[in-house]
Amino acid sequence: MRINLFLRSVLFTLIMTVTTVIWSMACILFAPFPYAKRYYLTSRWNVIVIWAARVICGIRYQVKGMENLPDAPVILLSKHQSAWETIFYLIIMPRPLVFVFKKELTYIPFFGWGIALLRMIPIDRSKGRDAFAQVVVQGRKRLADGQWVIMFPEGTRIPVGQVGKYKHGGSRLAVETNTPVVPIAVNAGECWPKGSFVKKPGIITVSIGKPISPEGLDPAQLSQRVENWIESEMRVISPAVYAAVDKKN
Repeated sequence: MRINLFLRSVLFTLIMTVTTVIWSMACILFAPFPYAKRYYLTSRWNVIVIWAARVICGIRYQVKGMENLPDAPVILLSKHQSAWETIFYLIIMPRPLVFVFKKELTYIPFFGWGIALLRMIPIDRSKGRDAFAQVVVQGRKRLADGQWVIMFPEGTRIPVGQVGKYKHGGSRLAVETNTPVVPIAVNAGECWPKGSFVKKPGIITVSIGKPISPEGLDPAQLSQRVENWIESEMRVISPAVYAAVDKKN
């Protein structure tokens, strides 16, 4: 069984690599198109990868709470366990997404070239407060243009069953721009584990919470509400994992 999973993962990685190279070249051709069209065409790579993960690796998904997404500017704050959700969100969300990420990702051959052609917000973490000021400036502009900003409060992928330190950047942006945040819980790490080459079959659950208004809250208070909802919901969508974690603790 382990060998079968490994071979499936090899095939999936091969397909993902080849399509990344091909699609990054195509993205250059998409560059002159209007942004909505360019975004749509670029994100077809994401469709291919999610399809391949389902067909080859048996990674299926279900989404709860789509009705909680408003037809208005929001900042999405999501749990982060895997690369899967960064790929999936672009094709499931009803508005174009703006990821806030470290600028070094744009240096990655092929993949980085593709995302560099989209209206994302790459930041230089070494600049500290100046970097966040740039996030506010760019984030405000993107929200006004009808796009949604998405951030991962824990900052990096967190192993299944663990909780990272929730940073206040997304909440600060929400307070600065007076924009509601939408918390998202996702257990993608159970199928696409951090640091593991082998992908496991199963159903990933994406659970979208109701918008939380920043009105009357400071960034720390807003961040705490987001963390409380996400970590509580993780126990709903991954009961077996968290039962074991809670028992151990």
